[in-house]
Amino acid sequence: MQPVDFTTLMALCQSLEADWVPARCETVVQSDTTTLALGLRTLDRRGWLTISWHPQAARLHLGDAPPKGQDTFTFSQQIKHQINQLALVAIAPVAPWERAIDLQFGPRPGDPPQWHLYVEVMGKYSNVILANAQNQIVTAAHQVSDQQSRVRPIQTGDPYVLPPAMLNTLPSLTESQASWQERVTLVPTTLKKMLMQSYGGLSSSLVRSLLSSAHLAPDQPADTITQADWDRLFGVWQRWLTCLEKRDFYPGWAEGGYTVLDWEGAAPVADVHGLLNQYYGREIALQQFERLKNQIQQRLKGVLDKLRLKASTFEQRLDQSAQADQHRQRADLLMAYSHQWQPGMTQMTVDDFETGAPMAIAIDPDKTAIQQAQRLYKQHQKLKRAKAAVSPLLAAVQAELAYLEQVEAALTQTQTYEEPADLEALIDIRHELIQQGYMATPDHRPSDRKASDRKASDRHPSDEGFRQRRTPDGLPVLVGRNNRQNDLLISTVATDYDLWFHTQEIPGSHVLLRLGAGDVASDRDLAYVADLAAYYSRARQSDQVPVIYTQPRHVYKPKGARPGMVIYKQETVIWGQPRRVEPQQVARADR
Repeated sequence: MQPVDFTTLMALCQSLEADWVPARCETVVQSDTTTLALGLRTLDRRGWLTISWHPQAARLHLGDAPPKGQDTFTFSQQIKHQINQLALVAIAPVAPWERAIDLQFGPRPGDPPQWHLYVEVMGKYSNVILANAQNQIVTAAHQVSDQQSRVRPIQTGDPYVLPPAMLNTLPSLTESQASWQERVTLVPTTLKKMLMQSYGGLSSSLVRSLLSSAHLAPDQPADTITQADWDRLFGVWQRWLTCLEKRDFYPGWAEGGYTVLDWEGAAPVADVHGLLNQYYGREIALQQFERLKNQIQQRLKGVLDKLRLKASTFEQRLDQSAQADQHRQRADLLMAYSHQWQPGMTQMTVDDFETGAPMAIAIDPDKTAIQQAQRLYKQHQKLKRAKAAVSPLLAAVQAELAYLEQVEAALTQTQTYEEPADLEALIDIRHELIQQGYMATPDHRPSDRKASDRKASDRHPSDEGFRQRRTPDGLPVLVGRNNRQNDLLISTVATDYDLWFHTQEIPGSHVLLRLGAGDVASDRDLAYVADLAAYYSRARQSDQVPVIYTQPRHVYKPKGARPGMVIYKQETVIWGQPRRVEPQQVARADR
């Protein structure tokens, strides 16, 4: 993830100073453990200033409104108590080339500041600190004790101290090319390392963009660089410093991330705040997605492995109990032919009652035929009792397996993050597994508290995040991403005119073909929806998959059934071919 460097921070400050100073702070909300939002209002606009001390995504920019919900964080309450309804009167860096910004608050524009909100954007050392007019720390996102840092402890009541000064030489627009080139080439190595080691205030992404603009490679050895290359690179260097001095920035998308400089190949955007809000919103969602997916996958694998082992054990016991009738049959034969028994016999051969064929029956030499028959009768009764006891246990395990394999199939269909609905689907799955007792309630993570945390009854079907497709004839198709959405398709969304599709006896998504009154789906539309149902199932890699479809009124959810589990009748079977569904088209449609 690309960090906010000094250049980006200056671009943000320039924009905030131009458009949002002065502004009144109307409210303070902490939406998660590393993100604060200040509700600002000027004479003509309102907005939310996002302040984050996330170790990989520390930043400061205007962003989306925080999700609705109760703010239970002490840090935000302390800040709200001090600066609420005060005016943001100034924004300034705390020192040259420091990635720390001082947001100053006072009663009215022009008044001396009463409070300083220091935003330190420094990777894993990022912090947000509130200090009073005397620069005494009142609260901090991260308290740092003397034992944790002797260089710069951060404790309530201590004076605010600037971050340690950078030891490297700082870039200067007045430095000559000869001095600059001599400094960079002092310790020859790769070009990127030489620049990073020679000057402070540089980020890895900035250096890569500088080198790319000079048409040089980051790993290019020093001995391969010509004087023309040095001249070209110094020109780019001077251009960067000129932009900083004049505060002239050009936000845009660059290869692998973003930039605030007018480099060749960048795709410009109108607003630096929207640029960062979109970039970090997606990157953080991607992190949450991967973390949550791995948690659910590991938990499902553990539970499914145990259930499959249990089912195998029950099946073995039922196989053994299938021998019960054989024990009774042998016992009956021994009782009928007990007169043929002789002492010391280890086996009796008698004629079977039903087939008349000879049957050899083993006998314990210490027992008579009648005693051996009594033992077989006891074994018969024991196996019959075992069968009666194990059968419902096996049925319960198989039902549980079917349910969890349905959950696993839904998880398999959401392997990569493409859009916010993908993360919402995983959050739904986690909530479902918590409700069903398969996962423990996680530590409080308000960052995961999105629209999917609301009750289904509180949401409109159009907000549910179903996958949406169109048939060749233009009919709309909805595909459930998880069991909650699968249930909603039947309980809330479907009408009597629609058609419901699902793979036959195979875990997969519920698919709904939307039809109006009097509409009739063509054969190619039915085939297309069958292909979709097969594609969004565990049988995706098969050539042909049986798919059933019926009207929604023939689909029922039994009382007490788990999420996503239904029964149906009056179905029609059609063969779906998942390989006819192009993954590229699916990805584009999801986006």
